[in-house]
Amino acid sequence: MTSWIGRGVIFAGAVVLSTQAIAQQDTAQTANRVATKSDWSVFTADKPKECWGVSSPKSSENTRGGKPATVSRGDILFFVTFRPGGGANGEISFTGGYTFDPKSTATLELNGTKYELFTDGQWAWPHTPADDSGLLAALKNGAEATITAHSARGTQTKDTFSLIGFTAAMDEAQKRCAEK
Repeated sequence: MTSWIGRGVIFAGAVVLSTQAIAQQDTAQTANRVATKSDWSVFTADKPKECWGVSSPKSSENTRGGKPATVSRGDILFFVTFRPGGGANGEISFTGGYTFDPKSTATLELNGTKYELFTDGQWAWPHTPADDSGLLAALKNGAEATITAHSARGTQTKDTFSLIGFTAAMDEAQKRCAEK
């Protein structure tokens, strides 16, 4: 599985990014928020050079056995990362704030189309860089994206993200990572 090997390397970086993305609410982090585009924020970091857009969900639903459930979740974040020289040119990732069921996938629904994301621990990604590219183009034409996933404890989560400001945020992140 080529996507797993490449994403495994990215996974280590994603753990760092999750800490950095919390800077969206806490400015005392190593990452720098450089722009806010409606519902999306843009951050940059050096060594390695990285730029990313990130957003929190506008709504979340948690169910167990088809009934609403009260659950404790960590940060729920939807990312798109650019890493020149590091193989990420619009890499899409999602952290649901819990450990995913290891036998499950997550589903991103956008404009009536469903995209499967593979899961590993607390993270989910499209399977290949080509999938990232196609999904990134689709996200730029959407109004909202919903990600449905299953926790290791049997909870189904449904997180809805606004895409207002998404295109501007991605353009900003990509531009900042192209700068020398």
